[in-house]
Amino acid sequence: MTRTMLSEPEGYALLKDQGIPVPEFYVVRTRQEVADAADQVGYPLVMKVLSPQVIHKSDAGGVRTGILSGADAETAFDTLTDNVKAFDPSAIISGFVLEQQKEKGLEILVGGRTDPSFGKVITVGMGGTLVELIRDVSIRVLPVTYEDIDAMLRELQAYRLITGYRNEPARDKEGLITLIDQVARFFIRSPAIVEFDLNPVFLYEKGACVVDARIFMSDTPEEVSVQPQPPLSPEILNARSIALIGATPEPNKVGYAVLRNLLAFPGKLFPVNPKHQTILGRTVYPDLGSVPDHIDIAVIVVPARFVPKIVQEAGEKGIPLVIIVSSGFRESGKAGGELEHQVLTIARHYNIRIMGPNCLGLMLPHQGINTTFDPISPKPGKIAFISQSGAIISTIVDWSLPEEIGFSAVVSIGNQADLSFEDFLVYAGNDPHTRAIILYIEEIRNGKRFMEIAGGITQKKPVVAIKSGSSRIGRMTAASHTGSLSGSFEVYQAAFWESGIIPVRSMREAFQTAELLSSEGYPKGIRAIVISNAGGFAVLSSDYAELFGIELVDFPPAVLAELDTILPADWNRRNPVDMVGDASADRFARTFDVMIKNQDTWDIAFVIAVPSAISDPVRVANELVRFSKNTHKMIVGCMIGGDSMKTPLRILRDAGIPNFPDLEDAFKAVGNICHHICWEEYRGKNCRPV
Repeated sequence: MTRTMLSEPEGYALLKDQGIPVPEFYVVRTRQEVADAADQVGYPLVMKVLSPQVIHKSDAGGVRTGILSGADAETAFDTLTDNVKAFDPSAIISGFVLEQQKEKGLEILVGGRTDPSFGKVITVGMGGTLVELIRDVSIRVLPVTYEDIDAMLRELQAYRLITGYRNEPARDKEGLITLIDQVARFFIRSPAIVEFDLNPVFLYEKGACVVDARIFMSDTPEEVSVQPQPPLSPEILNARSIALIGATPEPNKVGYAVLRNLLAFPGKLFPVNPKHQTILGRTVYPDLGSVPDHIDIAVIVVPARFVPKIVQEAGEKGIPLVIIVSSGFRESGKAGGELEHQVLTIARHYNIRIMGPNCLGLMLPHQGINTTFDPISPKPGKIAFISQSGAIISTIVDWSLPEEIGFSAVVSIGNQADLSFEDFLVYAGNDPHTRAIILYIEEIRNGKRFMEIAGGITQKKPVVAIKSGSSRIGRMTAASHTGSLSGSFEVYQAAFWESGIIPVRSMREAFQTAELLSSEGYPKGIRAIVISNAGGFAVLSSDYAELFGIELVDFPPAVLAELDTILPADWNRRNPVDMVGDASADRFARTFDVMIKNQDTWDIAFVIAVPSAISDPVRVANELVRFSKNTHKMIVGCMIGGDSMKTPLRILRDAGIPNFPDLEDAFKAVGNICHHICWEEYRGKNCRPV
């Protein structure tokens, strides 16, 4: 693939043909042409160097503004030539562009690039030479609507500069939206354009104009499209029989660990190994063809070179699902990639679905299925965890037991040769045991299909995702501002929001958000109240609410009057409610009663309780359970302390009420949910960026 950058005049001509405003311009090759060309363009004008070796012209001293005469233009020609040669002696100067110097406007960036997973994306933000320092941008996966572009502008921290700020006039927002819409449509219908960077676009009180353009073309553009995939049968994981190929009596091998975990499977289990007759009290078969019954799932743990033959046997046996735990495929290099392709070709011939290869396996606690070699099995629960990393699954399952977190499914997808995130999203979306879904993602292989499927699932169940790879290393060699600002990680975040997925930055945050949603569901809005017996935590809650975009409601006079009758005379008379340090369980109860009566004024309640000689935390916990049962709102427990809180926390856990021992974690989790609600209602408009 050959990638080339259009010269600025070529880019201007391309944009002009699409009706996108650009300055008048003229290209000169020699000094003798300069004066006449300058007179033709008109003054004042700008001169810019044309060189394939100089991408950022300002850095090379290749731009001169404010040229007012032909003589001035000739001097600029000489100066710019010297500057560029000093900057890069190897630079080939093909000429200079003389262009009309537009009156300076508000500088905007409009850029686009082709993401390997999601296809073409567009970036909009505040432009100019400091764009990468300020990093005030919004990203969308194309196509976008007029309303989407409006929402992108509203997301910008500097949006008020567009609408008018202090003594600055309001700019032509509608004109800017129209320009961005024209650019986006042009980008979509131009497969040869793989990246572009319009920076700056000058935005005026009336109209806008592109005053610098870098457009990159490819002779063999990589098209990203939705590939037709057969749907995953909803019954394929409801297994009644499992075969393990590679079972072994040797405790230090994977085949032993997987077999040990599968002993708890209530269905039929068929270990396969030609060297043994019994292992762990189970009859062992020499090959799949020797198994006398139908097999629903085959789990393969033998070396990679034997896998194609076994998949062939599975096809002849009519096994619908094969889980390949073995490594040594695409992740190991070219030879492994060819082996993976061979396996997939055989599988498709027999209509076998492949999970992996190079995966940990599958855990379905409600069915007693654990095909992994993890030393422990998770508790049944309401969260489906789908991960690209087996090591993270092992860590999370181990962590989940003392935290008393259960799972409806734990899925390791490995190389995604066949079955991918999308397939298991569909499974979890239809699974009656699943109330919330967590994704740990390193790579989405088909971004468009992922967005299409995830967009449907998130209408039914909450999905939380953590994407690894937010490092800036890849940005350092980006060819344009847009490439730097809309790297793969940022595109994933944009795709998540567009698909209704809640993005988070840590596993802790992912599980706290998913646990809250699996218990409480989505609140109706983002109006929150805080009830606390600790003044310091009440103040902190105000700070966290503002930080994470949660609206603390103002109590109407009638509610304040009711609270006045049950709280001390010196209570703070506002939200958050500081019930004062001598608050008893009865005071909590009476405050809850007021909030139950007036629950139409709020959507979310944070209840903060700390150890006190006066307040019985067990009674507070029971009153909190009563509060939850008598509302249809999101109740967030923040019972904070040590040993005195162990029994209260058990009471909350048994009642399905989430508790956060750290106040900031509680507000961060709810803030993620509030931003999702805001996004779903406004498609990004009026939503404070997280």
